[in-house]
Order: sequence, then C-alpha cells, then structure tokens
Amino acid sequence: MTNKNRWLQLRNQAFLSCILTFVVAACVTQKPPEGSKPSETGATTSPAATTAAGASDTIVVYTALEDDQLAKYLPLFEKAHPEIKVNKVRDSTGVVTAKLLAEKDNPQADVVWGLAASSLLVADQKGMLEPYSPKGLENVNPKFKDQKNPPNWVGIDVWMSAFCVNTTEMKKKDLPIPQSWSDLTKPEYKGLIVMSNPASSGTGFLSVSAILQENGEKEGWEYLDKLDQNIAQYVHSGSKPCKIAGTGEYPIGISFDYRAVKQKNAGEPIEAVFPKEGSGWDIEANALVKKATIKPAAKVFLDWAISPEISKLYAESFPVTAVKTDVAIPKGYPEDPLKQLSAKNDFNWAAKNREAILAEWTKRYDSKSEPKK
Repeated sequence: MTNKNRWLQLRNQAFLSCILTFVVAACVTQKPPEGSKPSETGATTSPAATTAAGASDTIVVYTALEDDQLAKYLPLFEKAHPEIKVNKVRDSTGVVTAKLLAEKDNPQADVVWGLAASSLLVADQKGMLEPYSPKGLENVNPKFKDQKNPPNWVGIDVWMSAFCVNTTEMKKKDLPIPQSWSDLTKPEYKGLIVMSNPASSGTGFLSVSAILQENGEKEGWEYLDKLDQNIAQYVHSGSKPCKIAGTGEYPIGISFDYRAVKQKNAGEPIEAVFPKEGSGWDIEANALVKKATIKPAAKVFLDWAISPEISKLYAESFPVTAVKTDVAIPKGYPEDPLKQLSAKNDFNWAAKNREAILAEWTKRYDSKSEPKK
C-alpha cells in the first residue's frame, strides 16, 4: 500500500493493484494436549515440551482463524506432517495482537497464521518478523505478499465487514432490513444493534478503520457517534454479533462475511447484508516470528499454509484468496466481491494510527462494551 490514490482505483480496475505492505498472521487449532490450561482470555495454551515429539518438532502457532475453520484446516496438516506437533493459541484478533506485541522481547510463538495484516504490520514495524520465502510462493498473487525478497509476510485470503440481520425478528417489529452503513443510524434501530469492539476484534477494527478512511476522521467520528446511539452492546469477538443476531436477542449484528454467509446457508433466519457504501476489509496472513532459534518445523508449517490443498479450503470460506483455486465463489456473497471492498483502505495508515484510534474509540464508546472474561 503506497498511497490512497491507488485504492481509489480498486473498484474500476482489477483490484488490489496496490497492496504493497502488510503483515501476517494467526494460528492453528487442535485439541489441547493433556495439561493445557485456559488463559485469562479463554485461549488455550499448551505446554510445549511435554510431547512425544522432540522440542524441535513442536511449534507454537498464534491464530485468529475461526474455531470451525481450524477444525477443518488442522487435520490436513496433521495428516501431512504427523512428526510435527502444533500447539495453538487461538483468540480474537485484538487479543492475539496484544499478546504477540507484549512478548516482543521474549517471543513465545513460532508462527502466526491467519492474523489481520493491519495488526501484523505493527509487529513488522517493531522488527518482530523473520523474512522467509515459503515453498510455493510463486503461486501467491504478488499483491498479497510483502514486496521484500524474502518476504516478511504472505497473505492467504481477504475478509470483509457484513451485517447479520434476523429476518424473523425484523418482521415481528415491522422494520425494513438495513442495507447500508447510513441506514444503521436511523432512529428505528435504536437498541437493536450489536457490534464488535475494535480493541479486541479485528472485524471491529476493520469496520471502524474503513469508516474513518472513507469519511475522513472528523466526519467518521461523527458517524460513529450517531451509530453508537443505536448500539446495544459492543462484544469482544468478530463472529459474536452474528451469533447474537441468529438467536434474535438483538436482531442486527455488525460482523463479517464468512460468519454471516455461513449462518444464512445453515438455515438460520439471517440475511447477510453487504453495505451499499462498501465493506471494510483486511487480509489474513502468515509470518515467521523472529526469535533466537528458528525451528525448521515452523518453516514446514508455513510451506503447507499456502499449499494448493489448504488454499482450496480457504476458498470455501472466502471468495478472494492469495492462491488461485478452482473453487466457486461461496453461495451468499456478492457476484463481484472485489467491488464490495472499501476503496480507501490503507493498511499502513491503519497500523500507524491503530493505538490512537483505539484510544479514542475506547474513550467515546467503551461504556457499552460487554465485560471481559
């Protein structure tokens, strides 16, 4: 991402002619080994040395990928590499990012898998990532990877903001389904909306970042003030607003595409709404953590994490992937998902201003956040 002018060309050209910098992320999920203890945030951590495999064959993977995705993804790696034990630490994007940054001087993770690029740019700017060219890098769209050689990060897919709207509850209330960000500020939706807290959720942050960039900071905060008047609660998960909308507790959830589409396709009374003004978006990416000892097994994992086999599973969840596949766009997405992405989306700007944005957001709206576990 070099400048905003490139983003203004996104909708009218082949898209993403501009992604020049971000970072990678996130993790892996498997059954926690015996002896595992839940962290204060609810993530599962595992003792790295108590395994039949040698210490060099055990890796710690930090991830923000969804649990139901990991349940499909990880068995592929376990089958391909039974000699490598993966200890995962999985949580929401904000929590994983905070943990990663807090461990800067004593890194615990070996690999980050599927973390928001905007979050990992912060880690990259602090010198926390080790350059690595994974096997199969030539198959990755150049717009989805760091331009350095070797790269510090490699992307895997794009995710975007979407609304989950409970059609049954809206019908009971005789209310129309909101179709835009602007609609969400209408007085008839007061107290009916839940949204992800951007300090703990990458989905929340990508939505707030897009609103500020598209509208300018002054008007962006004015919009968020109006939206806040209709918010019932801010939650600490990107998927939770959709889950709450699915139960009907609150009928409108500001969430992300995969969760909205998945719940609708599963038969829940959910309408997946992609706002008319465009969706905030980010890239899930992978990286090797810089530490005194780089384990060969960590590089094996990163090779696998962009392989054609796993890329096909990414494509079952998201319509835009770094490695081209023959998988059709999942049912429920816009016909041209690239046109849905907010044009003004500068990841460097988001990374540079992340702390200031979160501090201002917290000062204004955190009183409506659910209690942290």
